[in-house]
Amino acid sequence: MNNQENTIILAIESSCDDTAASIIVNGNILANVVVSQEIHKDYGGVVPELASRSHQENIVPVVAAALKKAGIKREELSAIAVTQGPGLLGSLLVGVSFAKAMAFSLDIPLVGVNHLNAHIAAHYIEEPIPVFPYLCLLVSGGHTRIIKVDSTIELNVIGETLDDAAGEAFDKTAKMLGLEYPGGPLIQKFAEGGDPCRFKFSTGKVDGLNYSFSGMKTGVLNFLKKEVQKKPDFIKDNMADICASVQYTIVEYLLEKYILAAKKHDLTQLSVAGGVSANTYLRKRLMEECEKRGWSVFIPKFEYCTDNAGMIAMEAYNHFKAGMFSSLEMKPYAREGSK
Repeated sequence: MNNQENTIILAIESSCDDTAASIIVNGNILANVVVSQEIHKDYGGVVPELASRSHQENIVPVVAAALKKAGIKREELSAIAVTQGPGLLGSLLVGVSFAKAMAFSLDIPLVGVNHLNAHIAAHYIEEPIPVFPYLCLLVSGGHTRIIKVDSTIELNVIGETLDDAAGEAFDKTAKMLGLEYPGGPLIQKFAEGGDPCRFKFSTGKVDGLNYSFSGMKTGVLNFLKKEVQKKPDFIKDNMADICASVQYTIVEYLLEKYILAAKKHDLTQLSVAGGVSANTYLRKRLMEECEKRGWSVFIPKFEYCTDNAGMIAMEAYNHFKAGMFSSLEMKPYAREGSK
C-alpha cells in the first residue's frame, strides 16, 4: 500500500478502562481492536490507578494487533491519532505519551481527538449516514447532551445535564441494587422481564432542553431504603420491576427533551451516540418516536457505541482532511475546558 496515495491513520483510545486501537484507510475502518479491563468489577467501579497500569501493559500489544489485522506497516502510516480528553487523566496520559512518541519517531502528524465528538463521528463509519444538519443525543457514563451537528467539525450543544449523566444514573442505581459493575447492561437485562410502570420515580424539573438526574438517584435510594426496612428481601423479590421502572424513567425523560429539541430546531434527522446508546430499550423507543412522526433515525453499530478506537479514527480522519493537527506539546485533559 502506497502511503503517498492513501491516508492511513492509527488511532488510540485510552480514556477510561478500555485500551483500543484502530486503523482507518481513506475513511474505511480496517481494524478495531479493544481490550477491556475486568479487574474493576471487583471494586464496583473503575479504579484510576489500576486502569492506567493496565493501559501501560496493553497498549503495545493492542496497537500491534490492529496493525497486523489491517495488514499495515508502521512506515505506511500518515498520522497518529489519540484521545486527548475528556477522561481519566492517568489513562489518557498513557495513550497520549505513546502516540506522541510514535508520531515523533515516524515523523508524521499527531491528531488529538475529543472523546465526545468522536462518539458522534461513529455515525460516519458505516451507511446510512445522516445528512447535515441533524440532531444527536449523546448519552454516556459521564455525559448527557443534545447536540446540533452542522458538519463533521461544527457541533453545537443545545442541551445538557446540569449534574449527573444518564449513564451514571444507570450505574449508581445498579450499585444500590447490589449489581456488579458495569451496572447499566445488567439493569437492561433484568428489565426485560419486568413491569416498567410498577414503580414511579420522578425526574429533575429543569426548564428548556437541559437535564438533571441527581434528584432521581436520590429518590431511588430513599425508595429502596424505605421498602427494604419493611421487607428485607424487597430488592431480590422485585428486581425485574425495579430495573424496568428505572430504565423506563431514564429513557422517557431523555426522549421527552430530545423530541422537544427536534421540534424547536425543526430537525427531522435524529441520532443517538455514546455508551448508553447500546441500550436496546432506548434504541427501540427512539425508533418508535421517529417512525410515528416520519423522522429518520441513525444509530451506530453496537461495537461503535461503547468506547472504541474506530470512532477516534473516524474523527481523526475528518480532522486530517481539514488540516487540523496537534502539536507534540499537546496535553491530555480530564474535563473539557481544562486544556
